[in-house]
Amino acid sequence: MRAVSYAQFGGPEVLHVADVPIPEPGPGQVRVRVAASVVHPVDLMIRSGRFPAPLPTGLPYTPGWDVAGTVDAVGPAVEQFTIGDKVIGFSPWLRTTVGAHAEYVVLDAAWLTAAPAGVPATEAATLPTNGLAAAQALDLLAVPAGSTVLVTGAAGQVGGFVLALARAAGLHATGLAGTDDRAFVESLGAAFLSRSDDPAGTFDAVIDLAVIGPSLLGLVRDGGGYVAASPPLRPEPVRNIRTFALEVQPDGSRLGELVELVTSGDLPLRVAGVYPFADAAAAHDRLAQGGVRGGVVIVP
Repeated sequence: MRAVSYAQFGGPEVLHVADVPIPEPGPGQVRVRVAASVVHPVDLMIRSGRFPAPLPTGLPYTPGWDVAGTVDAVGPAVEQFTIGDKVIGFSPWLRTTVGAHAEYVVLDAAWLTAAPAGVPATEAATLPTNGLAAAQALDLLAVPAGSTVLVTGAAGQVGGFVLALARAAGLHATGLAGTDDRAFVESLGAAFLSRSDDPAGTFDAVIDLAVIGPSLLGLVRDGGGYVAASPPLRPEPVRNIRTFALEVQPDGSRLGELVELVTSGDLPLRVAGVYPFADAAAAHDRLAQGGVRGGVVIVP
């Protein structure tokens, strides 16, 4: 099969399309013929050699965390999927280095769920990683309906999902974003806060996706909650504030709940661009430019 690959760290030019063996599913696994996947900032960090933690195995790597596609083969002890099912899922790449920027990928069946009906694969692929990140950030906080939540980076892919999920959960969200994103933030039922504004008052919780840092703890009430975008960014707790680091975990059941919200129209999906494998370097360049408001999608 063909897969996007790189055998050394560096700029986007190290990416190429390689011929690699087609993987076979083991017990509890399925093989998915990939229709679409997504490029994330972490893919750029790993490819460039700037990822701050040790990587699990050596080069070469095939990147890719999200998958939308069709079940192609089923391993033993898999009952919930059959060949031909349309599915989406999340590959915990840092644990397995199983990349979805390939024509086929083998994943645990528990990491997959049925794809949203009638949604193109290029859109469906934008849900797993970012949708699970948003849902799990709110799960960590576990604040009741009516609570106030400040979300930084609110117009990004994860931020947009957080605002939509907050509305569905009955939370009062405020989105911190650039002025050009005001209409989008408010369309999701959130109050808008410009990056140039000085936030006033306190919130029951803060989800810091823009990596602003510990200074935001001053906006959290005593005993409130704070979620940092990654483990190294988790601040030391003060004033009984609960602090968490967001580490996205595969969860087919939780992903299925998000699919229901997509189907009902409560969770919008956004695509910024679609690139074939051969243009993977251009996809990485586009994401590196910043200001992306939607998934940068890779297709075979």
